[in-house]
Amino acid sequence: MDGLGGADFRMRRAHRNVDLNCDMGELPEAIADGTQESLMPSLTSVNVACGGHAGDVETMKATIEQALRWKLAIGGHPGYPDRANFGRLELNLAAEAIASFVFEQVRTLSEIAAACGVRLAHVKPHGALYNQAVGNREIAKAIAEGVARWSRDVVLVGLAGSPMLTVFREAGFVVAAEAFADRRYEPDGSLRSRKFEDALLREPAEAGRQALSIVDRGALIARDGTEVAVDAQTLCIHGDTPGAPEIAATVATTLRQAGVTLCALSR
Repeated sequence: MDGLGGADFRMRRAHRNVDLNCDMGELPEAIADGTQESLMPSLTSVNVACGGHAGDVETMKATIEQALRWKLAIGGHPGYPDRANFGRLELNLAAEAIASFVFEQVRTLSEIAAACGVRLAHVKPHGALYNQAVGNREIAKAIAEGVARWSRDVVLVGLAGSPMLTVFREAGFVVAAEAFADRRYEPDGSLRSRKFEDALLREPAEAGRQALSIVDRGALIARDGTEVAVDAQTLCIHGDTPGAPEIAATVATTLRQAGVTLCALSR
């Protein structure tokens, strides 16, 4: 499995540390009614939508300010500029087009973050862009190129065990392998497509068990009952999953009660 690599990674595993991240700044109504911030006590990092699949200047600023109140690491969450499909529809774009919109989105967010007195710590692609990059080196390279036009002094996040992490590392980035507490997996280690009703783990206790299995055993149970090896330094909970605050709280509590330390990613 891919990961941070070397002695640093082995030390992190020995101390049972993991980052708990969440995709945010995607739903203005969740910002307004307090739902988004109610997730934050359970987290260590947030990935902020930066104007592609969702997000605008106001939602980016509000999300950053909320995250700062909870002392969370802040990262960019660039996606296909396709709001109608929330960035979850695969697009056939040239590598240069991908690099360009990734750069523009991350730069925009970084400027807003700087005005709030903070620097972005990581970048994680969103939705179809992320899923396509898992197995497509050219898309992964385009993402890395777009981020590099802004800075290489940032952690790039990708699916644990996937070639996209190798591509990111070859481009000169520190990488973090990600697994999902609230998503079901296929036997080959890929995520269950959202077109299936059972793609999401909606029960908080089930998400908690999966998160602990990943951290404690380096494995999870796929939808067919087979065990899949997963070596991850960061776990994701989706902010738009129904009941996300309860899921996040249960995952965080389950991990902490098992002696796992929740801490943000760092270079």
